[in-house]
Amino acid sequence: MKHFHLIRLPENDHAEFKREMQKAFQTGYEAQFGPCEKPVLPEEDIDQSLYAGGAIAYVARQDGAMAGGAVVRIDPESRYNHLELLFVRVGVQNRGTGQAIWNAIEELHPETEVWETCTPYFEKRNIHFYVNRCGFQIVEFFHPGHKLPEAEEYHGGMTDEAGRYFFRFIKKMK
Repeated sequence: MKHFHLIRLPENDHAEFKREMQKAFQTGYEAQFGPCEKPVLPEEDIDQSLYAGGAIAYVARQDGAMAGGAVVRIDPESRYNHLELLFVRVGVQNRGTGQAIWNAIEELHPETEVWETCTPYFEKRNIHFYVNRCGFQIVEFFHPGHKLPEAEEYHGGMTDEAGRYFFRFIKKMK
């Protein structure tokens, strides 16, 4: 990908990073369920990931403009790391940006033995991306009868149905 860079998120880019991430999540949700007045990904939820222990935020820049980003949580002892959030800015999807972000993250963290992430059940593009493009496997399905662990509970601004159904993925590295 030409003129693509994934760098640590500078402090002065936090506001734009959060705004673009919220817009990407909102757009995906509304494409499936229609307009939603509440933010699907509230700023508090982004902050919880951004400022968690071991968290590293990255911004993707293409030709100098923000193209997306990600937040990972790294545990150097267990080498079991988490992809907390990944987004591609609205208007630049379907150009390989998400794949470039993920590939760069793997290169930046070669010590990782296992990656883990979750995504809502309705995000078919995410499911395709994680399984078919990035090599993750679905290992668990959360629903009202099999709830997310309390520490990972997330509903954001999503409706009851959408906010309670998630897939958990892992990727074992070689």
